[in-house]
Amino acid sequence: MIPSLAREAAAGAVWCSREHTPYARRRDTAVERALRADGRTLHPMLGIYLSDFDEIRKADGDPYRIYSPFARAAKAAAWDDPLLAPSRVQVPEALGPAGRSTDEGLWTGEGWEAGLAVDGAVGITPPDPAVALERLRWFVERGVDGYGRSRNYMGIDGTSRLSPYLRFGLISSRQVAAVVGRGGRAAEHPRRAGDRETFVNELLWRDFYGYVLYHQPESAWEHMRPEFARFEFEDDPEGLAAWREGRTGYPLVDAGMRQLTGQGWVHNRARMVVASFLTKHLLIDWREGARFFLQHLVDGDLSSNNGGWQWVAGTGTDAAPYDRIFNPVTQAEKFDPDGDYIRRWVPELSKLDPPAIFAPWRANPAALEKAGVRLGTNYPHPIVDHITGRNRALARFQESTSRHS
Repeated sequence: MIPSLAREAAAGAVWCSREHTPYARRRDTAVERALRADGRTLHPMLGIYLSDFDEIRKADGDPYRIYSPFARAAKAAAWDDPLLAPSRVQVPEALGPAGRSTDEGLWTGEGWEAGLAVDGAVGITPPDPAVALERLRWFVERGVDGYGRSRNYMGIDGTSRLSPYLRFGLISSRQVAAVVGRGGRAAEHPRRAGDRETFVNELLWRDFYGYVLYHQPESAWEHMRPEFARFEFEDDPEGLAAWREGRTGYPLVDAGMRQLTGQGWVHNRARMVVASFLTKHLLIDWREGARFFLQHLVDGDLSSNNGGWQWVAGTGTDAAPYDRIFNPVTQAEKFDPDGDYIRRWVPELSKLDPPAIFAPWRANPAALEKAGVRLGTNYPHPIVDHITGRNRALARFQESTSRHS
């Protein structure tokens, strides 16, 4: 389609944003060959990420494998701010009238305040660049202050929610960083400056996973740590089904999975908890979870999704220690203290108060009866005990490490 459009537009060249997934690289190579056959050229440009993945390397020339030194190198390299849109674009008559952009620079669209409410049914606003900019403006003006703390609380709108727009190129990470990380009123608000830095660091995590996939394309679906080559994962179709359907008996895990399938987006804290539950409590291969996420997420990006899964599973290049196993109950107590997130996505528990809503199996029978909760009937018992699951995971990892050694 791109070569056909180039012919119709009588274009001598095509410019595009450069992507780094294995599929995108094959696709762009095919487009470049087809354009060249027509006497045209393809010019891939930076813009999907903040960093130039070819330039950022260690002193010995090898690519980085750990996030922290990569992030330092990326910040030191500095990235260019985006250019403003041209006031007019000349378009051949065959393609329709010339378009005119707004004069507002980075801010476009009308009624930005009205377009920010998170729709309870679908969870995100329409796939429109103007809406992406509206959300960015809201975040800069009202959301970035306190981001370092609020981003972990699942029951509030404390994150940017820009990931779907970044995923589909409706807004660029450089555009976001230019506004959030460097512009605005950061100098006037020292606390905001710290929050802005925290947010830019999250953009750099996105860069890092893209960088790893670019330099090690096999990491998309292969363990990056060799000791997992012979790791014995569990074949547990019932556990996998319970996890997918949000009926594990752990309210926070079930809330996260129901948000995934019902909204197509999941709070990052919940993503880590549900991923840890699958890979550690159930000992199911992280690739099962990664595939399921990509089937449902509107911001499902191969590098970020699979890189995050490998981080939680302990199989990745910048993996957390394998013994870091999230406790779904304490995570809920810390990051959904009023139970609002669980109450929204697990309505059968909505009449329970903390702490019962975090672990119904520990609740007083009278409290359960009053709330209409019947364990084993309208809400399941936990499919695995936390301590039992944790100990099994640690023992399995030690066995795998010994075999590898």
